[in-house]
Amino acid sequence: MITTAIVLLLLAAVFGLYMAARIFGGQLPPWFAVIVHGLLAASGLLVALYAVFTGSQTTVLLFGAVLLVIAALGGFYMFSFQLRKLAPPKPVVIIHAGAAVIGVLCLLANAAGMA
Repeated sequence: MITTAIVLLLLAAVFGLYMAARIFGGQLPPWFAVIVHGLLAASGLLVALYAVFTGSQTTVLLFGAVLLVIAALGGFYMFSFQLRKLAPPKPVVIIHAGAAVIGVLCLLANAAGMA
């Protein structure tokens, strides 16, 4: 189950990198990328949370899930800028990406049996 969450989140990261490049290039990301990124990330987060709440609880997995929830909140905030046709603040993009990367690394550590 954690592997499914990791795959979904890594696919979301591909779209996230593309969108971040567009934002740092001074352009808004296309709606297709925004929607696909959000759907993949939300699906990955839900699978990870399901794993946490059905018994696969380790400290690292729980910490990763919390970071992914924080990243999701940042994603909702940035989505509000997309709706207003404005570029989100670059520090928010960095914090969102950082929380997501560390969260996925925690899931990877759990899946690899390192935690």
